[in-house]
Amino acid sequence: MSKLVTILNGPNLNLLGKREPEIYGHATLDDVARDCAAVATEFGLRCELLQSNIEGELVNMIQACRETSAGIIINPAAYTHTSVAILDALNTFEGPVLEIHISNVHHREEFRHHSFVSKRANASIIGMGVEGYALCMRHMGSLLA
Repeated sequence: MSKLVTILNGPNLNLLGKREPEIYGHATLDDVARDCAAVATEFGLRCELLQSNIEGELVNMIQACRETSAGIIINPAAYTHTSVAILDALNTFEGPVLEIHISNVHHREEFRHHSFVSKRANASIIGMGVEGYALCMRHMGSLLA
C-alpha cells in the first residue's frame, strides 16, 4: 500500500477561492486536493486533504497522523502565529512536516511574521500561491522516497 501524506488546513481556508482573492487567488481547496493528488501519484504516494476552523480538531488530526501518515503538509493559517498546541502536536509526529502559506506572510502585518510551526517544520514554502501545495507535495515525495 502506498504511503499517505495528510494535508492539513486551518481556519478560513474552507473559503479559499471566495475569500480575498487578491491575496489568496481563485483556486479552491478542491483544486488544491486535485493538484496534490496528481503530484503524489508521481511518487507512488496518496494524499488526503483535511480542513478545520477549530484548533483542537487540528490537534486531533495531527495526533491521528501518528498512526496513519508518513508525512504532513500543513497550512495552519492564523494558528501559525498563535498555537503552541499545534506545535506541541507536530512535535509528537515522527515523519516530515512541511509548512505552506499561500501569501507571503513576511510582506503582511507584523504579527504574521512569527510562526510557531516553523520550529518543527522540515521546510516551509511561503508566498507561492496555491502552487506551493504541489511544490510541498513534490518535496515530500523526495523526502519519503
